[in-house]
Amino acid sequence: MRRSRTTRTALGALLSVGALVATALQAGAATAAPPPSPAPAATHPAAQSAAEQQRTRDFWTPERMRSATPLDLLEAERGEVSGAVPRGEKQTVAPTAAPSETATPMAFPQGGGPWTGGGDVVATAGRVFFTYQGRTASCSGNAVTSANKSTVMTAGHCVKLEGSWHTDWVFVPGYHDGQAPYGEWTAAETLATPQWSASEDMNYDVGAAVVNPLGGQLLTDVVGGQGLAFNTGYNRDMYAFGFPAADPYDGEKFIYCSGTTIRDFLLSDDHGMNCDMTGGSSGGPWFTQFDEGSGTGLQSSVNSFKYTFLPNYMFGPYFGADAQNLYNEAQSS
Repeated sequence: MRRSRTTRTALGALLSVGALVATALQAGAATAAPPPSPAPAATHPAAQSAAEQQRTRDFWTPERMRSATPLDLLEAERGEVSGAVPRGEKQTVAPTAAPSETATPMAFPQGGGPWTGGGDVVATAGRVFFTYQGRTASCSGNAVTSANKSTVMTAGHCVKLEGSWHTDWVFVPGYHDGQAPYGEWTAAETLATPQWSASEDMNYDVGAAVVNPLGGQLLTDVVGGQGLAFNTGYNRDMYAFGFPAADPYDGEKFIYCSGTTIRDFLLSDDHGMNCDMTGGSSGGPWFTQFDEGSGTGLQSSVNSFKYTFLPNYMFGPYFGADAQNLYNEAQSS
C-alpha cells in the first residue's frame, strides 16, 4: 500500500485511462488469443537451518516489532503497469478449521475500524516483520489452507522490493501489543509473482511465504487456514484486514474494512474498496464470502496500494492465473 509511483497527477491518470480505453477498443476488433500459461513464481530461500531460524526469532524482540517501520511509508518506485490480468478457470479452496470462539457480527460497509468480532480470522491473520535496506519493517499476512500446511499469503512488495528480497522474515499470527500468542514463524522460502519480481507491476503485487515448523507443529495445524478464490470476477462484497501502523494507527490493533468493491478505472486492473487503512496493512487479506459468524472466508486479494488523490480508497490485485500459480507453487514447496 505504498504511495510512490502511484502518486501521479490526476491529469496523468486520465491520460492513462484514455490509453487503456483505446487499447481495449483495438483488442475488441480482433479475436482474443488465449492467455499464455503463467510463468513460474520467483522464489528465494530464507531461514532454512535450525540455527538460522533461531537467530531470526531471537532478532524479533517485542521492542523491535513495536518499532518496525511500516514498509508502505518507505520511498520506492513501482514498475510500469501492464494490461488486463490473465484469467483462468474459477477455483476455490475451502478454509481449514481452527479452534476459536464464535465471531460477533460487525458493521458492513465499514471504512476502517477495529475488528472486535473474534472468529478464526484473528488467528490466521497477523503481522509480517523483516529487514529492508538495513531497517526493520512490517507488513501484514494471512495463513491459508495448503497442502504443506505452511503457506502465508501477502503482498509482493512484502517479500521483495527494488530488486532485493527481504531478510529476517517472520510471520506473527494473532499479533497484538508486541505479543506473539501463536509464536514467530520464520520463512523457509519467500515467493512473488514473476511480474512483480521482474518489474514491480502493481497488477501482480502478490507474494507468499512457506514457513518452517515451530515446536514440531505446522502453521495451519495451530492457527487454521483461510480459504482462497481465484478468477471470481469484480464488484463483490469483500472484507479487508490488516495491521496499519502509520498515523492514525500504530500497528498494535487489528483493523478491517468492508464494502462492495469496484474495479479500478485509473491505472491498474485491481479491486478497489473504501478503506482508510494506512502503512503496515500491506499484504493483509481481502475475503469474498466472508462469514462473520465464524470469521472465515475465501481470500481473493491483498492490501496493495492507494492513490494520493483517493486517500480513502484501498486497492488490491485481482487473483487471476498468476496468483493462482503462485499459490500452487507455494503450497507444494
